Amino acid sequence: MPRMLGMRVPPVTDLQGLPPEALALIEQMQRHIEQQEQALLAHQQQLAEGQALLQRKDREIALRDAKLEKLEFEIARFKRWKFGARTEAMNAQQRRLFEETLAEDEAALQAALDQLRVEGRTGDAKPKAPPRRPRREALPAHLRRVEHRHEPEDTRCPNEGCGRPMTRVGEDISERLDVVPAEFFVRRHVYGKWACRCCQTLKQQPAAPEIIDGGVPASGLLAHLLISRFADHLPYYRQEAINARSGVHTPRSTLAAWAGQAGAALEPLYDAHKRFVLGCRVLHADETPVALLDPGAGKTRRAYVWAYARSGHDPTPGVVYDFCLGRGAQYPVAFLAGDERLGHRRWAGTLLTDRYNAYDTVLDERVHPDRTAAACVAHARRKFDELAKAGTSALAEEAIRRFGLIYEVEGELGVLPDEERQARRQELARPLWDSLKKWLELERRLVVDGGTTAATIDYTLNHWAALTRHLDDGAVPIDNNHLERQIKPWAMGRKAWMFVGSALAGQRAAMVMSLVQSARLNGHDPFAYLSDVLRRLPTQLNSRIQELLPHLWCPTRDGDTAA
Repeated sequence: MPRMLGMRVPPVTDLQGLPPEALALIEQMQRHIEQQEQALLAHQQQLAEGQALLQRKDREIALRDAKLEKLEFEIARFKRWKFGARTEAMNAQQRRLFEETLAEDEAALQAALDQLRVEGRTGDAKPKAPPRRPRREALPAHLRRVEHRHEPEDTRCPNEGCGRPMTRVGEDISERLDVVPAEFFVRRHVYGKWACRCCQTLKQQPAAPEIIDGGVPASGLLAHLLISRFADHLPYYRQEAINARSGVHTPRSTLAAWAGQAGAALEPLYDAHKRFVLGCRVLHADETPVALLDPGAGKTRRAYVWAYARSGHDPTPGVVYDFCLGRGAQYPVAFLAGDERLGHRRWAGTLLTDRYNAYDTVLDERVHPDRTAAACVAHARRKFDELAKAGTSALAEEAIRRFGLIYEVEGELGVLPDEERQARRQELARPLWDSLKKWLELERRLVVDGGTTAATIDYTLNHWAALTRHLDDGAVPIDNNHLERQIKPWAMGRKAWMFVGSALAGQRAAMVMSLVQSARLNGHDPFAYLSDVLRRLPTQLNSRIQELLPHLWCPTRDGDTAA
């Protein structure tokens, strides 16, 4: 009977009556079904393993993407800290302290980022080309070159069946910068003795004079000691450890004694340098605190370094420091008073300061009619900047914008001669200052007395004549930033050596740093300058001491001394 569509066939329970061919076919089909089931189970297992692998890969990719995003964010933040505006994130002093750390962290993050990107490209069929690196600046040509030749051991053709000698057709050169630590060496001075047997006369070249007569250190070592102490700000105990690594034993007490003798020898040169700096008619002045050890009290007290520099527009720059026990007006008064017994005239001219009240005595017109006061515009602007950061005054941003226009004009006049700079200031800057004054006077009427905003406006208006002094004299800078840059070495140094041991040590540091910093201002290498000066000082005539001043110094070649 034919089977209808959808009709279920009852299972056959009695297979004994089937022919042998049918039984063999049924057995074969059962084995095939079992194999299919096993294959299906294996396939399902492979699918599960594949899904687990894909999920693990997805998690790894997500984790790597998160790391990439974090590293890219960190690098972007470091770049903002490094290249961003000075008013953001860090002030100028913090930026100086953390520049090295930022560079190290940025390099480490960049290396980790590059490694992650390389790992992420390992499974790609077509890896992306590496980003184009900026062209590296050539290494200085004056550096000594040490060549390392790399040639194949066998210069015959490596192809099978050839083996002929190959011809050199060129070369690739790679240069890397290396360093050899400081080397100590001994200068042996051999003085030959010559005798006349007839006349019984002995002749010998006189011994070369040194700063420390009969001592161990040569001028180069003394210069290295002073530069390390007062320019690199390394305390004597650190120098002792550094020298010990080269097998040279120099106790810190010995280093201090050498520095003291070298500083005493430099005092006449410092006095001549002071006369040179005070010989200009436009002078910067500022002061910074340093800690002075007070052994009797068992702690430190506050002392000050007063700094004076020739005008930032002066073609022959120079700076001189004076270590003092306080911040009173008597210290700048005495420094600028001169010495009639030695023929040093009292200083006269325009003094550019931050309007600290101690300078009022220095610039008192009744006592010093030949002195004129000039004020630092950057200090006036800074007060409005503090208001803007506090968010307590709506006019601060407008004041900063107006000061910005004035500084834009000043920035274009820096390279001009004094007379032309004055004329251009009258033409371009004077209208901006007049507009600023009218605006400040109007805003002052609307501000309540006793507040910070009123005090800020009053500071600018009360010192208006001194703030605009530069408009009438092209030699007067607009602010005191030039001298503030020369004070930075003291700010860096006091974080390294913590305090000055005595007033005499402070003045010795002031003498050495005056000469070193002025040498830098005149484009000289401080070590080359100081080592040559210390070598020549014992034989230099006092009447020709000015030849060794930083702005007049000409390096000489004598033995190993070079420019």
